[in-house]
Amino acid sequence: MATMKAGPIGGSEAWLGADMAKSTEWIRPVPPPALAEMDAALDGLRRRGLDWPRFGRDDFPLPTFSHELSAVLEELEHGRGFVLLRGIPVGRYAPDELKNLYWGIGAHLGHARWQNSRGELIGEVRDENRLYGEVREPSMDPTLGRSSRSKARSSGSLRFHTDRCDIVTLLCVRRARAGGQSRIVSAVSVADAILARRPDLHALLWQDYWRSRQGEESGGERETYAMPLFAMHAGKFTTQYSRTFVEAAQKLPGVPRMTAAQDEALDLHAEVCEELAFTMELEPGDLQLLNNHVVYHGRTAYEDADGPDRDRLLLRLWISPPNSRELPPGFDTLWGTTTPGAPRGGIAQPA
Repeated sequence: MATMKAGPIGGSEAWLGADMAKSTEWIRPVPPPALAEMDAALDGLRRRGLDWPRFGRDDFPLPTFSHELSAVLEELEHGRGFVLLRGIPVGRYAPDELKNLYWGIGAHLGHARWQNSRGELIGEVRDENRLYGEVREPSMDPTLGRSSRSKARSSGSLRFHTDRCDIVTLLCVRRARAGGQSRIVSAVSVADAILARRPDLHALLWQDYWRSRQGEESGGERETYAMPLFAMHAGKFTTQYSRTFVEAAQKLPGVPRMTAAQDEALDLHAEVCEELAFTMELEPGDLQLLNNHVVYHGRTAYEDADGPDRDRLLLRLWISPPNSRELPPGFDTLWGTTTPGAPRGGIAQPA
């Protein structure tokens, strides 16, 4: 069992969706001088013939905006755990230029992490079924009935979950014709609400739940692993969760079966997430940043407009920042290391 806090956790990470929906404090407009710095940095890349991922922070200088990005990291780790940067003029850049810009901003936030076993560093989140059709891939697991292509890359809704990285960032390039709103909720508020309502089920969520790696394992990693939903270590809360991965593990041989109470705890967890969440409308040029240790995220279903380059498109970077928290012993099974500030997380690559 993970170290469990006896009472409510509280603190700045324990916000309520209803309050955030009435506030704009979490929105930070990108100032014109920062936009000028980005353009100057892009010009420097062009002169030197550099493209992502073959450049780093020093190759993309942001003299003043880098200080704002440091403040963003502080808010992500020690504040609410989420920030929205608004006003990046995505429409004036060609696709390759936009990825260079996004990579350059990411380099000031930390180390980019791989998002799948194919070495993807900047993900394109869009409805791939619409683009390519419902094709059964060779990597589809017949036991789980799902492709290795992420459910995030369809137009369906996504349940609340965390990603395998400290910080997930999403840059909105185009909105859907309808739907596709981002939904987030404080994991700390969820834990505290469950404690108040059902302390018996709350205690179960600090115990191990088995999860499947969903075909992401490589290099001899085990196909399944056990980890609690909630944990406290060195004075900091952390959560790691996707119910899809828990349900997938239950279909695999040799995995201990969940008890009825454990399943009930997951039902209550999902119910409270819905109650405490709020919906965030991402506009083109919005850059959303979430700390996966304290914020769950999901998405509503959406419908794309017809025609080329009119579909919903978000770019995604997984980031390991220099100010990340120390993780509990045993979490290196998933993260690679528990050391604070170390490059960690992401999907292990084939040898």
